[in-house]
Amino acid sequence: MTPFPALTDLQQQLRQPMVRDLAWVLLSPPLLSSLPWPQRHPLSASQWSRTPGVLADWLRRLDSDPGSLSNWLAQRSVRRLGLYYERLWQFALHAAPGIELLAANLPIRQNGQTLGELDLLLRDEEGVHHLELAIKLYLGPQQQSGAELAHWIGPGSHDRLDIKLDHLSQHQLPMSARGEARPALAELDLGNAQAALWLGGYLFYPWPKPCVPPPGANPQHLRGRWLHRRDWPGFVAQNSEGCWQPLPRTAWLAPARIGHAERWSAETLQEWLRTLQPQAKAQLLVRLQHSPQGDWQEVERLFLVSDDWPTAMPAPAEK
Repeated sequence: MTPFPALTDLQQQLRQPMVRDLAWVLLSPPLLSSLPWPQRHPLSASQWSRTPGVLADWLRRLDSDPGSLSNWLAQRSVRRLGLYYERLWQFALHAAPGIELLAANLPIRQNGQTLGELDLLLRDEEGVHHLELAIKLYLGPQQQSGAELAHWIGPGSHDRLDIKLDHLSQHQLPMSARGEARPALAELDLGNAQAALWLGGYLFYPWPKPCVPPPGANPQHLRGRWLHRRDWPGFVAQNSEGCWQPLPRTAWLAPARIGHAERWSAETLQEWLRTLQPQAKAQLLVRLQHSPQGDWQEVERLFLVSDDWPTAMPAPAEK
C-alpha cells in the first residue's frame, strides 16, 4: 500500500526524532485498504517511488543535518498532531523530484465565509491531484465485535471512524469539484483536480480480549493495545519484559527511540502512575527494549485510559 516496501527498516537507523517522524509519515502503511474514495500515496508518481534508495539517502542526510526540517517546522505552530503530520508531508513534497506542490491548506470561500480547505494540491506526471491527509488513532471496543466502523473511537472520545470517513466523503473530498472552489483553482491556473485521500495512523485493540479489525482495515496496519487504569497491574504482570514509559503527544508518530539518560526507571513510572489524575486524558505508553546500538527502542505501544472511558460517545452519524 506504499511505494516504499524496501525501506521498512530505515526508520530504525535514524536518530533525530523529527527525521524519524518524517520517515514514518512517508513510509508507514495506511489504516484502511478499502475506502469509498480513492486512496493515493502523495509520492506514488514521484521519482522517489521509482528509486527508493534516493529517498533513503535524502532521509539519511537530513538525519545528519536536520536544520532545514527544523527551520521549516518552526515557521508555524505544530502542537496539534494533525498539523505536525501535514507540515511533515509538505516539507517532503517540496523536496520530492517530480512533484510540484501547488498549494497547501487552500481556503475555499463564498461570500466571505470559509467553507473548508484543500489540504494539498499537487502536480505530478499523472496530473493534478487534490489530496486530503489525516493521521488517526482509534481504539476498538470491549463490548462489541469491532466489525463496524462506528465501534472505533478516538482516545479523547470525541472522534469516531465512521464519522471521520463520512466527513471526508461528504465534505472534504468533494470540495475541489464544487463550484465554490473554481475561483481558488483558477488563481492557480487549474480547472479541476483528481480527489483522493491518505489516512495514516494506528488501531488499538482492547486487552485482554481483542476485537476484530474494522471493515476495510489494511492487513498491514500499525497497531497497539489499550486498557483501563484498573487493569494495569494485571497487564504488567503478564507483560513484564522490557520497561514502560509514557510519550508526549508530539512523539506519537514514529516508534520511540530513547537514550539511556531519558529512560524512566520502574520507580519513576510508579510515581507517575500514582500522581496521574483519575480523569486524566488517555496516555500513550511504550514498551522499550535495549537495542544493539545502546539505546532503547519501542517494541509495543498502548493507550492507558480512565476507568470510565469512553466518557462521552460521539453522536451517531447522520445518514
